[in-house]
Amino acid sequence: MIEANGINKHYGQLHVLRDVSLSIGRQEIVSIVGRSGAGKTTLLQILGTLDAPDSGTVEYDGQNVLKLKERDLAHFRNRNIGFVFQFHQLLPEFTAIENVMIPALIGGDKQGDAHRRAMELLDYMGLASRTDHKPAQLSGGERQRVAVARALVNRPAVVFADEPSGSLDSENKEELHRLFFNLRDEMKQTFVIVTHDETLARGADRIIHMNDGMIIQDGATI
Repeated sequence: MIEANGINKHYGQLHVLRDVSLSIGRQEIVSIVGRSGAGKTTLLQILGTLDAPDSGTVEYDGQNVLKLKERDLAHFRNRNIGFVFQFHQLLPEFTAIENVMIPALIGGDKQGDAHRRAMELLDYMGLASRTDHKPAQLSGGERQRVAVARALVNRPAVVFADEPSGSLDSENKEELHRLFFNLRDEMKQTFVIVTHDETLARGADRIIHMNDGMIIQDGATI
């Protein structure tokens, strides 16, 4: 589904990614691991079209998305890619359901359709009774589940997650990890996850190990 070839990225004199190539298949959970500074988050941002490489290609089903004009790329990203970040990045002035609806409304969905889909997802997340609560009224685990629902509202081809359980306690980490695998099994969802959590990494279908801007190992978990 996703093919990246020859990705290079510099920040000034720092060569952050060095000729990185990889593929992501449908309904895979792929974890990207490595020590800080290995290039994991930069790679995730480029695969997710939030940043552009200095050289190389990123293709979704054969389409080189790096050639899209800015407006077309933003529309592609809205409809095909979801994001989950370490600190959820929910808008504090909006309720849970309003936060989940935002990507759908940006994408042009009718408010009723966006509301219906958001309700379905929040119910799936076990948050049906929390839809009118603002982020400050939710626990850390609840906020992160709202963020996952927001990432899924447009039925994206792939969800990119950057340290999604990094700010959670052990119980909420386990719950979030189970959620990812349930979404893969029940909704056929694809995930690419940057993580330092060994349990989450080992539970993925594949682990990509990075060091000094390069992929040093890419293989199925046992």
